[in-house]
Amino acid sequence: MIEFENVNKWYGEYHALRDIDETVARGEVVVVCGPSGSGKSTLIRTVNRLEPIAGGHIRIDGVDIHGPGIDINELRSSIGFVFQSFNLFPHMSALRNVMLAPMRVLRLKEAEARARALELLDKVGLAGKAGDFPTQLSGGQQQRVAIARALAMQPPVMLFDEPTSALDPEMVGEVLQVMKRLAGDGMTMICVTHEMGFAREVADRVVFMDEGMILERARPDDFFRQPQHARAQKFIADIRHA
Repeated sequence: MIEFENVNKWYGEYHALRDIDETVARGEVVVVCGPSGSGKSTLIRTVNRLEPIAGGHIRIDGVDIHGPGIDINELRSSIGFVFQSFNLFPHMSALRNVMLAPMRVLRLKEAEARARALELLDKVGLAGKAGDFPTQLSGGQQQRVAIARALAMQPPVMLFDEPTSALDPEMVGEVLQVMKRLAGDGMTMICVTHEMGFAREVADRVVFMDEGMILERARPDDFFRQPQHARAQKFIADIRHA
């Protein structure tokens, strides 16, 4: 479903992604972890061209998304992206936030968009909050609206860039539960997260990054029980002692 081939990225002199080669199968849940500054968020942001790459190829369903002639808006409309900050429109209700893109981009009629949005708000446990504005919602509720908004475009791929890092601890669980249900439904997902419990429970595979490189890829049980790379071993040891 997603293929990285020899992907490189620089910020000036800083080599942010180094020779990335990785594949994500259809329906697979991959958690990308590593220390701060390891390149995790940069990697995930290249998948919908929020970040350009300097070399290599990224293919989604066989299409080279950084190739010439790609319609970026069309590409982004087919990839769900959930940010650290919720990025909801503050002047719109939860319902209108979820309805907007299907009406504007997919040209759905308002009644159809409304029905889809209500169904998705119910799916993320917020059917009773459809009329509330972002300022009336907790952080966890806002992030769940953001997930519903991404799902409204019926994307084949969902990307999560540290979706719980801006939340108070008591709100993290409600967002992770929604992500677990999505994984259970067979959604292809790449998740950059510090929530190692989620990685252990939900991921099909864990990818460990440091200094812009993928240093280890493993099934969760293997990664958390017996990481192979020295930097991964230190990362796990630091988590255990935190």
